[in-house]
Amino acid sequence: MDGEKKDFVLTKGSKYRMKSLETREKPLLSHGTFEGYTVIGHDEAIVILLDESHKEMAGRRRIIPTHMILAIDVVEAAEEGKKREEPSRMYI
Repeated sequence: MDGEKKDFVLTKGSKYRMKSLETREKPLLSHGTFEGYTVIGHDEAIVILLDESHKEMAGRRRIIPTHMILAIDVVEAAEEGKKREEPSRMYI
């Protein structure tokens, strides 16, 4: 690094492992490719394309409200030249 502090953003096309709330006793693990942000009512959420580790769910998109996310592990970062997805806000 060049000594400059950089903000971290989720990059479209990167692979992540996310832990989110499913129940109090058991978290939900999601492995896959980040596709972007969306909105559910007034809540922001992220969209993950599930990978083959999810067996019959592979290839489906999982929408996770951001307030439910406990941890995000970067598995594989997308190429530096790809456009970064910024969260969008929708107000009615």
